Amino acid sequence: MDGTFNENDISRVVEADRANVWHHLIQHQPFFNGADPKIIVEGKGIKVWDQKGIEHIDAVSGGVWTVNVGYGRETIGDAVRDAIVKMNFFGGTVGSVPGALFAEKLLTKMPGLDRVYYCNSGSEANEKAFKMVRQIAHKRYGGKKHKILYRDRDYHGTTIACLSAGGQDERNAQYGPYTPGFVRVPHCLEYRKHEQDGAPEQNYGEWAANQIEEVILREGPDTVGALCLEPVTAGGGVIEAPDGYWPRVQEICKKYDILLHIDEVVCGVGRTGEWFGYQHYGIKPDFVTMAKGVASGYAAIACMVTTNEVFDMFKDDTSDHLNYFRDISTFGGCTAGPAAAIENMRIIEDEDLLGNTVAMGDYMLDQLSALKDKHKVIGDVRGKGLFLGAELVADRDSREPADEKMVQAVVGHCMKQAVIIGATNRSLPGRNNTLCFSPALIATKDNIDHIVGAVDTALTDVFG
Repeated sequence: MDGTFNENDISRVVEADRANVWHHLIQHQPFFNGADPKIIVEGKGIKVWDQKGIEHIDAVSGGVWTVNVGYGRETIGDAVRDAIVKMNFFGGTVGSVPGALFAEKLLTKMPGLDRVYYCNSGSEANEKAFKMVRQIAHKRYGGKKHKILYRDRDYHGTTIACLSAGGQDERNAQYGPYTPGFVRVPHCLEYRKHEQDGAPEQNYGEWAANQIEEVILREGPDTVGALCLEPVTAGGGVIEAPDGYWPRVQEICKKYDILLHIDEVVCGVGRTGEWFGYQHYGIKPDFVTMAKGVASGYAAIACMVTTNEVFDMFKDDTSDHLNYFRDISTFGGCTAGPAAAIENMRIIEDEDLLGNTVAMGDYMLDQLSALKDKHKVIGDVRGKGLFLGAELVADRDSREPADEKMVQAVVGHCMKQAVIIGATNRSLPGRNNTLCFSPALIATKDNIDHIVGAVDTALTDVFG
């Protein structure tokens, strides 16, 4: 660590934080009972340093699957500085140089998609797609084909509409009433198929997709406008759909004229070893939303990407004064985001981070599988690329989830070893039992050995 804060400066910062900042996703009372908030003061590569100068390995890319290319990238900082000094912002009714150039570059990675709508968060990107579906319903179907299907365990953001499309009941709790018109479909976690009535031993993926069709038929196909899915479920347990699932999903959407919305906020821009998670499965979405890894957290940016078929619906009748997408995202007009995203993408290309993600993802999955052989508390390991999970259970035969306090104790134990990992947290009632790993795409075997070694020690100490 070579930061410039001295001890007195940091003490002042810690007290200012304690007195004034409302942090995300945590209970603050411990900060008033003697505990200090953690301040991350510097990052380099896959490591970060806190206010005490302690070096940590970050196995969750900024805590929320974001810093794909690692910390301390001076060229991204330079790109942002150059862009904002020349032209920092103008509302999105006009264009910008970085905005035009990044959209052009991004679409070369997304064959079959044609238009980029800029905004500033994953929640907002998903809202844009939801609004487009609703506007299309009014324009083409008399408002009837407005329902949006979402999947159990999937997560799409924190706004009320996004929570209405959220399959994590504990995360949603106490924020209702919710927006009407969102309908849940069953999850596709094969490890827990025993909890689903009628789930077969063979061809589970196709069966799980067929459960979506059953919901569509129950609701009425003429009322369903879109299906919104994560390519790999993130906070709901790091779930990759089984073989047979995605082809059947595509077939169902085409059969009933339903737009397919893929939420790549976590998986997008390299996390799974392809530019986008959906590209592993040969599907053709109508909407793709993205945020976190687009600029690796160096600037705020999110994108809603769609096809010309969708785009053309909003300009086909110029005599209608409502016939365009009447929406704005103020900070979608910032140049910092696309400037950072251009350089972020260059780094991924030039350093072959997609290739590294595949190789290191396979290596880490092997190491986690070896831990499973050693620790009976690990019931399942799964994931794609450098986006992996280990589900902890109290009993492998019954697959009863491990006690959530003990799961969190593993996370805390790793933190004491200066390794930052994650776990499903206040998401699924009684099912917050999956350890989550998403190191930066630059991770090495040594990094992964360090992470897995810390988990091994923590499991031994917590579970025996």
